[in-house]
Amino acid sequence: MLSILDEYHIYLKMEKSLSENTIEGYERDLKKLFSYLADAHILPEEAEDRHLRDFIIETGEIGINERSLARLISSIKSFYKFLIYKDKITIDPTELIQSPKIGLRLPDVLTLSEIDRIIEAIDLSKPEGHRNRAIIEVLYGSGLRVSELINLRISNIYFNDGYMLVEGKGNKQRLVPISEESKKQIDFWVNDRNHLNIKKGHEDYLFLNRRGSRLTRMMIFTIVKDLTVTAGIHKNVSPHTFRHSFATHLLENGANLRAIQQLLGHESITTTELYTHIDVQFLRKTILEFHPMNQKKK
Repeated sequence: MLSILDEYHIYLKMEKSLSENTIEGYERDLKKLFSYLADAHILPEEAEDRHLRDFIIETGEIGINERSLARLISSIKSFYKFLIYKDKITIDPTELIQSPKIGLRLPDVLTLSEIDRIIEAIDLSKPEGHRNRAIIEVLYGSGLRVSELINLRISNIYFNDGYMLVEGKGNKQRLVPISEESKKQIDFWVNDRNHLNIKKGHEDYLFLNRRGSRLTRMMIFTIVKDLTVTAGIHKNVSPHTFRHSFATHLLENGANLRAIQQLLGHESITTTELYTHIDVQFLRKTILEFHPMNQKKK
């Protein structure tokens, strides 16, 4: 018989189509809650509002930041909504629990000169040189998430058409343009890749390690961090920084916000606004400049 956590895992994966990373984060938070409730001899299905509030308060007192606390509360709320959905409880004990308000925290944006410095820091004489160059070009040139990058398959790159098929969050696929420079660097890497002893099951993945296996998320983070240090850049740079820079530079050069939303694979335009620093003043300026009523007044 499945445990309640196993049932929840299946629900998140099959019905909510969440990524493995998101599911793992939810489950880590819930294991902490379950341990806390077990010490008080309370089953998760029996927990009341006061029990959950005490857990959240005690967790907050150990010094975790507001963002982590908000994620914890989100995990708990999601779990109890699942219990309601499965008719395991009739009253949601999290209904009146609110997440802390979190200020807008935007990641650093790289300038074009900083991106050039990172590219120049790549040693093309090393076996992984062309691979790392292709990784940076694809991250910045197409704005991929790191999970999309490591799962990118050669069979899904349409060089003649200038597109690649990317699998994003919730297993949703989208076509993303690929730049001429990215195509050139991928070609260089594929030539080097052909000399690897590729492991069975990894033949179609574009980016591999020297043992012929698909690169991991952590390896991409390490590559980016090492190149940033070598380039002498002191910003907090991660693979996501290139995605954010991609969107920001497009917006600054006049790209349509809806187009950026499609390129990034965002379901909601609100998420795109977060990435691209959209604020009320920008929206107000857009209305004043382009709405026909304001045009008439001019």
